[in-house]
Amino acid sequence: MKERIVVIGAVAAGPRAACRVKRLNPDAEVIMIDKDDLISYGGCGIPYYVSGDIPDEKELRLTAFKMLKDEKFFENAKGVHTLTKTLATKIDREKKVVHVKYLDSGKEDTLPYDKLVLATGASPFLLPIPGRDLDGVFAVSNLHSAIEIKNRLARGEVGKVVIIGAGAIGLEMAEAFKDLWGVEVTVLEYFSQPLPRLLDPPLARIVAQHLKEKEVKLVVNARTKKIEGKDGKVVAVITEDGRYKCDLVIMATGVRPNSQLAREAGLAVSPLTGGIIVNERLQTSDPDIYAGGDCVEITHLISGKKMVLSSGALANRHGRIIGTNLAGGTETFRGAVGTFVMKCFDLAIASCGLSYEVAKLEKFKTFYALHSQPERAHYYPGAGPIFVEIVADERDRRVLGFQAVGPMTDGAMARVNAVAKILEFKPRLEDTAYMELAYAPPFNSALDPINVVSMVANNLADGLFKPIELDEVFKRLKENDPNTIFIDVRTEGEAAPFMEKYPGRWIFIPYDQVRFNIDKIPRDKEIVLICNTSMRAYEAARVLYAAGYEKVYVPLGGMNFVRRWSWLD
Repeated sequence: MKERIVVIGAVAAGPRAACRVKRLNPDAEVIMIDKDDLISYGGCGIPYYVSGDIPDEKELRLTAFKMLKDEKFFENAKGVHTLTKTLATKIDREKKVVHVKYLDSGKEDTLPYDKLVLATGASPFLLPIPGRDLDGVFAVSNLHSAIEIKNRLARGEVGKVVIIGAGAIGLEMAEAFKDLWGVEVTVLEYFSQPLPRLLDPPLARIVAQHLKEKEVKLVVNARTKKIEGKDGKVVAVITEDGRYKCDLVIMATGVRPNSQLAREAGLAVSPLTGGIIVNERLQTSDPDIYAGGDCVEITHLISGKKMVLSSGALANRHGRIIGTNLAGGTETFRGAVGTFVMKCFDLAIASCGLSYEVAKLEKFKTFYALHSQPERAHYYPGAGPIFVEIVADERDRRVLGFQAVGPMTDGAMARVNAVAKILEFKPRLEDTAYMELAYAPPFNSALDPINVVSMVANNLADGLFKPIELDEVFKRLKENDPNTIFIDVRTEGEAAPFMEKYPGRWIFIPYDQVRFNIDKIPRDKEIVLICNTSMRAYEAARVLYAAGYEKVYVPLGGMNFVRRWSWLD
């Protein structure tokens, strides 16, 4: 008798598992079911469909060779029998059947299985506030929502949008609304910065300033209280501090794994994360049932903690592993480091591993270094700056995470990908400082930003300079600290506005003249050395240390960061 495999869920992990097992075991009977009628689509492309970059939603459901991935496609091309608008209501593990309901007819049935795959994904988390059920409140969770949002925009029904949440989806949707449709966009973020936990403040501030330049209003530390309506339709979002008029609300406040079906079937589900518990082979607590994608709990390879991770790429990898193992293979999934990349207007933003803030919460004894340099060779035409941060453990210099914000090229992603792969092998700063990376002037500098920021971190760990936060620099300026002198080693033109604003406290000494002007630098003050990247400041600091100065500080990151921070206004 043929082995029957039933797959619940037909967006990412499900189709990948179904097609993989059918290729490896052509004799298997594979049935895939989903409660929706739109299946196997690129959900991460939804913001770009709303923005108009992708003109037709069908593009998200096409193969690379332009075949529509519908029931007929999976039946004919893949040999997978597919039932859409079919809701799995119960799993009877003892009888090995799935109870289903056909949503069009209301008819109920059972599907026997030998092996079962749960690829039930995740659902958006909606804030439990009054007004969340009003007409005009959406979570970008599926293609149906996206189509309706775009239709309202096209009909001219939307002039103002409020997005609750400045995570990746929130910012992608902000761009979608602003870039093509030109509507007024306000983003409300509970935390003190955009992309919390993904980026640390030095890089997040660059994103905040960019949003401001693109006329997106970002409100941080926003406590949303309710959504106000009139005649059943949304008219405003109310926070503790304000009222924001709108015609449309997007809740981009995270997702929760769809694990209820598994829980009701008696499968092990994490009380901490809500994800289905699986082993390395992606088997649940029932060895005949596999699970993968957004609905499962996985291991963070840096912290060792359990987490759920909503990622189309992860779901597809899970699907392949499950399909292989269903066909008798022995592939395993060890975990993830949370690799992330996104487009935000003209910026590429990427990260992997732990941010400095998260590493502290996870009780690592951690520190970080910042650096900026041209993304390509500095002399190559059109090379824009990239800003990077590396996070490491003070005790053994193990690299814990890496972040990058740069131009809308592949540079930020390429660098984060390079670090992400080695993170699971517990690299030290010396590994990333001397990591071999491809070099040619149109693509890179002889020393990649990964190399340089790792060298900065090693210098910091070796005690070769004393760091100071840029926030502290400007605090001392603002408070007119009499014990601090600022030495600007850039060009006179760059230093002049600060010398005028802070006479006697901001002193210009060119980088190549520091060793010849030591007598102009007071020994009874704390000295803060200023340059654009802190590289020249570091060299000047070494000169002063050699001359017997002790209280000499180098700002982490330099003025290139400051110029891209909105709070500097």
